[in-house]
Amino acid sequence: MRRTRRSPVPDKACIEAQDLARAAAVEIGRPEWVGEHLGTKVEDTRLVTHFFECLNPAYPGWHYAVTVVRAARAKYVTVNESVMLPGPDALIAPEWLPWKERLRPGDLGVGDLLPTPEDDERLMPGYAQVPTEETDADGEDQQMLWELGLGRARVLSEVGRQAAAKRWYAGPGGPKSPIATAAPAQCATCGFLVPLAGKLRQMFGVCANEYAPDDGRVVSLDHGCGAHSEAAVPERTSERLTPVVDETGYDTIVFDDTSELELVSSDKQARQ
Repeated sequence: MRRTRRSPVPDKACIEAQDLARAAAVEIGRPEWVGEHLGTKVEDTRLVTHFFECLNPAYPGWHYAVTVVRAARAKYVTVNESVMLPGPDALIAPEWLPWKERLRPGDLGVGDLLPTPEDDERLMPGYAQVPTEETDADGEDQQMLWELGLGRARVLSEVGRQAAAKRWYAGPGGPKSPIATAAPAQCATCGFLVPLAGKLRQMFGVCANEYAPDDGRVVSLDHGCGAHSEAAVPERTSERLTPVVDETGYDTIVFDDTSELELVSSDKQARQ
């Protein structure tokens, strides 16, 4: 057989203790901030919560919740807890996130420090310890990896390279930006492109054209702009215009026989 939990019996003294609950709400706020009584909730045996409207302009949509209790065989009701609770339309702070997840590009300012954790998956050691003997655990030599550390303790890992490539390719220096779609040619054929080193060389470079909008920035090889090194001004083709003859004040004479024109022409030359 299952035992069914019965609903607690409302305690009359706790339900009628509205004045006591209001006084407790005033203590955590102000008299003018405690509004009308919104109702009660029976929490347990001789345990009731009273709700009051919150008129504090800084907390719209919130309400005061005061829980009162009466001990067994006691005559008087006492305050157990008084708090402010948000309602469905309350203005509340967003869910807390660690600083690492809240950080956005451009948040780092002058003098700020951004520590990188030792287990950052975007980085890997720039060298490998090579033991000289079987009993040597740490080793003495440092064998450089294919990407030289050049004095750096860590270099980009495969995860870090892929994250950077994905971010750069989808950004303003990628092939889908408006300036790239209207470009006459791609950066792969531009003389101002300085290729990157390592595996990123296959997809990206740095623009070195001071007149280009991406000067000093990483661009993809299939990016482009109007400052391409081989961009040429299109030649303007001039159209031949039909000469306009002013025939105003003149009569147009059409000769059926051209011999008459030759005769007139020869007479003029003889006179001259």
